[in-house]
Amino acid sequence: MKKGIPTIILVFFIGLTFLATTVLTAAEAPDNIAISNKGYAKDTKGAVTLSHAKHSKEYKAACTDCHHEYKDGKNTFKEGDAVKKCITCHDPEKKQDKVDKLQTAFHNNCKECHKKSGKDTAPSTKCNDCHAKS
Repeated sequence: MKKGIPTIILVFFIGLTFLATTVLTAAEAPDNIAISNKGYAKDTKGAVTLSHAKHSKEYKAACTDCHHEYKDGKNTFKEGDAVKKCITCHDPEKKQDKVDKLQTAFHNNCKECHKKSGKDTAPSTKCNDCHAKS
């Protein structure tokens, strides 16, 4: 009986640590995110600002709708994983193998998701409706 108590306490604290780490990791995401054109040779449009909280909570966007880590052709990203900057894999100037250049990746992901939503939030075809003036 006495041997079981330390095990139970240890399991409890491991679980508590895991829970705290997961909550703190999710809380690290800023409310507003500015997707800027850093790295482009020619920046013609300003940043696009979006509400992370609104997309994840109100619009119910899954983490994997925007974030990804591909292994063997499959997105293995899961909530709580470290989020890499898009530019880590997406080159601003050119497509590399099957990896789209940065601007194409942003445009494809955002536009397609908004179109699929079927809501009034679908982006317009006018650049300045999403991009801030630079």
